[in-house]
Amino acid sequence: MRLQTTIAALSLTLMMTTMSSYAMEMNDIEFPDAIAVNGVDLLLNGLGKREATIFNVDVYIAALYLEHTQSDGYAICESDQTKRLILHFVRDVSGGDIAGAWAEGFIKNSGDDATVYESRIVSLNSWMSEMKDGEEMMFTYIPDTGLEVSVRGTYMGTIEGSDFATVFFSIWLGDDPPNGGLRRGLLGLN
Repeated sequence: MRLQTTIAALSLTLMMTTMSSYAMEMNDIEFPDAIAVNGVDLLLNGLGKREATIFNVDVYIAALYLEHTQSDGYAICESDQTKRLILHFVRDVSGGDIAGAWAEGFIKNSGDDATVYESRIVSLNSWMSEMKDGEEMMFTYIPDTGLEVSVRGTYMGTIEGSDFATVFFSIWLGDDPPNGGLRRGLLGLN
């Protein structure tokens, strides 16, 4: 039994070492296949591209990391697993445009009563500023803690409530994402 446990542990270590050496790429931006968040191993579920305007201008590349990869957006949003969304900007975007996108996303995805989230959306928007090409935002849901927000590698704060995180991730994975290719990519369907 002890030998089997040792072999299993070595196999897992080798697998994680191998996984972390590979990466997925989109628009010459690489994302590792696996990361660790507070000791929890997350796997890259998919990459998607946010396109805006009728000219499909690239805005950012998004990467979604999950404890368990899956292609059901609703299950991902509702799950109480650790998850991380990284937005790597490929063009300059104003803080006002970002804040407006969050507000619109919450209105589209929160059902009948977006006012429940109003004060938390205000907190989120207060941390937004202009993003330059090459800069990143990171949103990490930690069960029993909330949605941790980092902008350009600086921790901005945590928004409490799994209900907020569910709607937040629904902006990309729900019925009305910013663009369909973005959702399909994050779900690993492209």
